[in-house]
Amino acid sequence: MMNAVEVTGMKKVFGSHTAINNVTLTVKKGEIFGLLGPSGSGKTTTNKILTGELKPTSGEVKVLGMNSTKFGTSEFKSKIGILSDNSSLYERLTVYDNLKLFCKLYGAPLEQIDVLLKEVNLQEARSKTVSKLSKGMKQRVLLAKALIHKPELVFLDEPTSALDPGNMAHIHRGLQRLNEAGTTIFLTTHNMEEATELCDRVAFLHNGELQEIDTPSALRYKYSTHAFHVETFAGEQLVIKNEPKNADHINELIINNQIKTMHTDHPTLGQIFLKVTGKELV
Repeated sequence: MMNAVEVTGMKKVFGSHTAINNVTLTVKKGEIFGLLGPSGSGKTTTNKILTGELKPTSGEVKVLGMNSTKFGTSEFKSKIGILSDNSSLYERLTVYDNLKLFCKLYGAPLEQIDVLLKEVNLQEARSKTVSKLSKGMKQRVLLAKALIHKPELVFLDEPTSALDPGNMAHIHRGLQRLNEAGTTIFLTTHNMEEATELCDRVAFLHNGELQEIDTPSALRYKYSTHAFHVETFAGEQLVIKNEPKNADHINELIINNQIKTMHTDHPTLGQIFLKVTGKELV
């Protein structure tokens, strides 16, 4: 199976600043891949290179089998969808008319508009002027715009950053359905809960360099101490190493009905990122 994205030794330099340094990664067709990192880590620069907005200083980049010389072609643009910090809408038009315009641009059927408005939970706002929408509502219209032509690969840069928890969950379900139908999703985010829920694999980007690439579960297992965290009914918080010599201690707690909660150590992606890079994901 051809990879959706293939990057080898990618570097991007702005003057004296190296934004991306020797990044190598692949994104398999049909997966949700998360590029995770704080602001300034190089996520947006990576996104812009992969979508053809920027050219790499060096290295090789292929997207859907096409190299960067084809990124500006209509063939390339017809196969990808983009939600980025540069995405925009026509403020004086209604939600419906904005999406109608993009349907005509991409040759998509108008019936697709109502399908997507349902996916982003905006059916009731179809006749509203965009200028009157909240930031979160505009973000959902932009997501619908990125998906209007049923692209093979979607690049989403912080797609739920302005959304409340309810609409975030609604969007997550829609993205999962989209992925199940065969669309590859390249997600850049600093929301670790979002990445854990959605992504098949994630990559940690810090100061323009990749630190880790694996499934969320594999990373959480790799960086776990595997210790037992126990809260007793007496209010004690115990950390017991997962070693044979501690079996009697745990058995005693169980026999005496002292355990209120118990779980093995299972760090979040945010905790792992902090451990790997020494920097919070903000």
